[in-house]
Amino acid sequence: MTSESDPAADALAEALAKAGLGGVAPPAPADPLSAALAAAGLADSVPGAPAPPQVGGGIVVTTPEEDAEPEDLPHWPLGIATGVGSMPGTDIREAAAIVAGEVGAMPFVPELPARGVGADIVGRTAGMLVDLAVETVPTGYRVTQRPGRDHRRAVDLLRGDLDAFDEACDPIRPGWVKVQAAGPWTLAATVELHAGHRVLTDRGAVREFAASLLEGLRGHVAEVAARSGARVVVQLDEPALPAVLRGSLPTASGYGTVRAIDEIDAADLLREFVDTFSGLGSPVVLHCCADDPPLRLLAGVGAAAVGIDGTRRAISGDTALPAALDAVGEVWDAGTPIMLGLVRTTAPARTPEIPALAQRAFDLADRLGFARHRLAELAVPTPTCGLAGATPDWARTALGLCRQLGEAFLDPTGDKDVDERS
Repeated sequence: MTSESDPAADALAEALAKAGLGGVAPPAPADPLSAALAAAGLADSVPGAPAPPQVGGGIVVTTPEEDAEPEDLPHWPLGIATGVGSMPGTDIREAAAIVAGEVGAMPFVPELPARGVGADIVGRTAGMLVDLAVETVPTGYRVTQRPGRDHRRAVDLLRGDLDAFDEACDPIRPGWVKVQAAGPWTLAATVELHAGHRVLTDRGAVREFAASLLEGLRGHVAEVAARSGARVVVQLDEPALPAVLRGSLPTASGYGTVRAIDEIDAADLLREFVDTFSGLGSPVVLHCCADDPPLRLLAGVGAAAVGIDGTRRAISGDTALPAALDAVGEVWDAGTPIMLGLVRTTAPARTPEIPALAQRAFDLADRLGFARHRLAELAVPTPTCGLAGATPDWARTALGLCRQLGEAFLDPTGDKDVDERS
């Protein structure tokens, strides 16, 4: 039985809301995950919203040959910056133009959850699934027997988003672009089976969803690579992973919790995605904006980078915890970069200055014994999470600040030029 207030579930709800994970109105306040989906701004979405005029079908692409030899993955340029994924508003051309203009060295395909069903990260990811489909129900997203208008809407929105992204990136021709999708564990924790239970409760269904996602995402990545001519970074968003590992997600009845997933099983599935895309020349970033991201697990499966909120109390300022700092140090010791969220997702009373923002990262490097100039190699500045709740003006400012932070990491102030951990 769950208690009346579950801190772990509350933390998951906050992380999902920040990540822009949308859905429909929750059936009861006892389900913190559903509450978080509603808090993301899509509680008023109506299942069965008018579909686009054209009917179904995903993007058909040619993927690289199965027997192609994996190539060494070159590192993206030092001092680079990017965003997490979601952007405010409903105008995809405006969002794509902001992204390309502010983080043109690694622009990302924007997600606009405010457009409703199929535009949030779970709906968009579900639209990529191969031979599986979902629909919206009052409790969120649920498996359906055949693709319906919710699926067609997600496919059509993604197609239009790629067109707008191409148009925005055409003048700059970036060498790197980033795409985002819900990771297999967050997808399994969020989508329901026919009976109303989470996919996570059925290990066979988890494997089926993961295989479908892997195949669909491969097609998406190949499409983006062909359109842009750039190297594609694949970001898998796993805000629900800490709750999956703890076993703190409520069951459909609300009277119990879903059994925890063993860390080894969680790592094995993530490693399958990492190995697949790395072999195709696309580095994988595992992003978790929860308060307690499993850093060692995420970095231990071979990810090219991990993404976290760099302003978390556990690793920042006087509230920093030795265990959390040690985990960051181990990731950097292994040479794995961190996409470090340093810029807040909503506008403050006053726009922060770059030296003040950079100091948080410098302090982290100093505490862990890393020379500051290594931040250009080991940290990619981002907002702390998605920008779905921001204004367009702040989204532009926030991404611009991230770009300037990347430049500051190339020429840090007060650097001792000595790496104490070497």
